[in-house]
This record gives sequence, structure tokens and C-alpha cells, in this order.
Amino acid sequence: MRNPRPYPRIYRVHDELVDHLSRSTPLSRGEALRVIQDVLAYFDETTEEYVRRRHRELQAQGLVNATIFERIEADLRYRAVAPPELTLRQLRRIVYG
Repeated sequence: MRNPRPYPRIYRVHDELVDHLSRSTPLSRGEALRVIQDVLAYFDETTEEYVRRRHRELQAQGLVNATIFERIEADLRYRAVAPPELTLRQLRRIVYG
């Protein structure tokens, strides 16, 4: 069964950002919100999800694995991907050591 919602998570978007986009572009407030949600959803991929998706895309272009993995390795250096999910304990350790 497919998830009927377009986004895997509910994104809380700062009103200031929505206002800024609707003022600085021809987008309505609703359209600006949708664009922000689309961007957040795009960058919500984990590293593993990104690697799998990118591998499929490059494979569909006819590239071989050696080339694919080199390209993915290079892409990951510059790609913002979702950070790993951290437990409360891990968060505490980041703050308190």
C-alpha cells in the first residue's frame, strides 16, 4: 500500500521563510510552502537511500559499476544528505561528551 501523503515527514516551516519566498518570487504563499516542502523532502534522503537511488539512475544511463561508484563517491562530498537519526543518549553525548 502506497503512502498517500506526498512527504514522509511533516515539515514545520518557518513563517519567515515562506514570507520571504512569497515576497521575493511570484509564488503565492501556498506555492512557496509547497516549494519549501519539496526541497526538504528531496534532502530528507539518508545516505543509503541516496546511494541506492543514484546507482539506479546512473545504471539506467548505461554506466558500469566502477564508474558509478566513483561518481557517487565524488557526489557525496558535496551533497547535503539527511544526518543519521540519533537517540536521546547520542544527543546527550554530543552535548556533554
